[in-house]
Amino acid sequence: MITTLNAITPIFLIILTGYVLFRFRVVNESVWSAIEHICFYLLLPFLIIRTLSRANLGGLPVFDFMTVLVVAILGMGALLIFIQAFISRRYPESGPSFSSVFQGATRFHGFVAIAVIGPLYGDEGVALAALALAIMVPMLNVISVIVLSIYGRSDSEVEFAAVAKRVLANPLIIACGVGVLFNFTGVPEILFQTIDIIGAGGLGLALLTVGGGMRMGAAAQHKLLLAIGVLTRLLGMPAIVIGMSFLLGLEGLPRTVAIIAGAVPTAASAYVMARKMGGDAELMSSIVTFQVIVAFFTLPLFIYIADHL
Repeated sequence: MITTLNAITPIFLIILTGYVLFRFRVVNESVWSAIEHICFYLLLPFLIIRTLSRANLGGLPVFDFMTVLVVAILGMGALLIFIQAFISRRYPESGPSFSSVFQGATRFHGFVAIAVIGPLYGDEGVALAALALAIMVPMLNVISVIVLSIYGRSDSEVEFAAVAKRVLANPLIIACGVGVLFNFTGVPEILFQTIDIIGAGGLGLALLTVGGGMRMGAAAQHKLLLAIGVLTRLLGMPAIVIGMSFLLGLEGLPRTVAIIAGAVPTAASAYVMARKMGGDAELMSSIVTFQVIVAFFTLPLFIYIADHL
């Protein structure tokens, strides 16, 4: 546990630094947006390419790993929709809030996952985290759009062709494809070193943007829903992943990475999607913020559990 805390504490200190820089306007919002843009479109994709290009993918239980993550997401999503079907009979206006709780429970923060997994489990762990991104990001984007189109306040029709185009153009997904391609074809050493240097600069900046995106203001208005949105993600999702891992016999590092992917906070982009598609954006902002705070306590617990199962 001490080793885990030693690896995770710097990550949350960097996130806290980002929040302090934003809170005291040391770095203004437009600069945060530019930093996040560079991380998302350049630095983290290069880190993924660098890791996957030399990972031993043949030795990984990719099918079982993928199945555990997919079934866990679909199971959590189905459970929440089932509960909402009963709640909506009494509270017919609960749809937008439900869409934010849904995003909070099912989506995951790739920046945080890679930052946690890298120091603890090295390149093999990051390779598995990159595969988790490749699996979860397209599926969760599509599912979130469907849920928001049904339960959100927006009257505009969803263009699924545009959603599919955005998913396929996601730089993290493209990076996974390029990394796997380089894994099979090989990559010249000079090119690999260039990719390595660029990718190495990504995690620190990415974590600062996580802190810069935290907002405390609206939390008091949504205490119950906020608690549900935090606990379903940080306790419920990793519990489902653990159960699925036992059912499918997933063990070792792949199981640990799957549990961490289930236990990290939700994606910060969930707020943008909620705002644009009629979800409860204030609730979504609070869920994103408080998941990061609570994860400092829950994430080490699930890493310890994963390492000692």
